[in-house]
Amino acid sequence: MTLSEELLLAYDQQLRTDAETPSAIAVERLGPLRLVTFPGGRGFVTYQNLDGASAQTIAQWVAEALAYYCDDPEIVRVEWKTRGHDHAPGLHEALLQSGFEPDESESIMIGPATALDVEVPLPPGISLRRVTEERDIRAMSAMQDEVFGDSVSDGNADAILRRVACDDGMELWVAEHDGLIVSAGRLEPVRDTEFAGIWGGATRADWRGRGIYRAVTAARARAALALGKKLIHSDSTDYSRPILERYGLLRVSTTTPYRWRR
Repeated sequence: MTLSEELLLAYDQQLRTDAETPSAIAVERLGPLRLVTFPGGRGFVTYQNLDGASAQTIAQWVAEALAYYCDDPEIVRVEWKTRGHDHAPGLHEALLQSGFEPDESESIMIGPATALDVEVPLPPGISLRRVTEERDIRAMSAMQDEVFGDSVSDGNADAILRRVACDDGMELWVAEHDGLIVSAGRLEPVRDTEFAGIWGGATRADWRGRGIYRAVTAARARAALALGKKLIHSDSTDYSRPILERYGLLRVSTTTPYRWRR
């Protein structure tokens, strides 16, 4: 096995389980699928593999999964998380026929946490810290909404605050300048695995290219190592992927979310 193949195997075995959805409020099984319900009316479909199913069987699962969520009036949106290395004949077509729309593909990046634990010089006036207070968390969430081109959403902030209240190990890290959050990201240690995930990385456009995202990532890597985690994983956009690659993380596959809205 190559290193990339070993890391992908660890990803499939350790992360594509209940460990993937620690904040779920309900999980139903449909064949190999896990039909997850999150707070805020959000459904999420994931699985470790599709057991070699045929296109006909996969199309049936897609229809049945959507019917399950449609029967719950509180569900307003559903994400079906696909991975590029899965054998999934007909899945793309079945999702489109059921009204799902593909989003941007991202790279699944994995590598040792030690590779990201580096000293990064910060621009003058920039400081890093972990945030835990509601006011800071709402400011962080609003900045991320803006950077990702979304409307600022109290719902997104509320979801993060619910996660914080669960005390499941998630950490939120920000970079600030004169009290303004200019970059942020969260760390999610995965219980009973070697992994911690780095998610939600966002930097205001006028602060990019100055090493700030790298510094926020290094802070999260140090926090992961302090928790005994050896591997970092991330679904990375084309903005963050080159940064992680420079520090030794490998692109082991891709992931594409398909989204349905009521």
